[in-house]
Amino acid sequence: MSYWWQKYRGLSSKHRLLLGVGVIGYAGLGLVFSDAIEEKFGMVPTEQDKEKLKMMVPRVVRVDRDRDGDEITSPQRKE
Repeated sequence: MSYWWQKYRGLSSKHRLLLGVGVIGYAGLGLVFSDAIEEKFGMVPTEQDKEKLKMMVPRVVRVDRDRDGDEITSPQRKE
């Protein structure tokens, strides 16, 4: 086992609970304040960045098939 896992397991259950709540609280504060921090440091994405990201997101297309595996309808791409 790793050193850190042994140290964690050596803590009392009360301290493990407090550590877990602290990590969850830290993550929650990060989610709440991340937008304000991004604006403060000028890291707001541009419309061009948003379009590039939109193009990188994979698209899932559902194809209906009958019991034999033959395609019933051709997939329609929605833009």
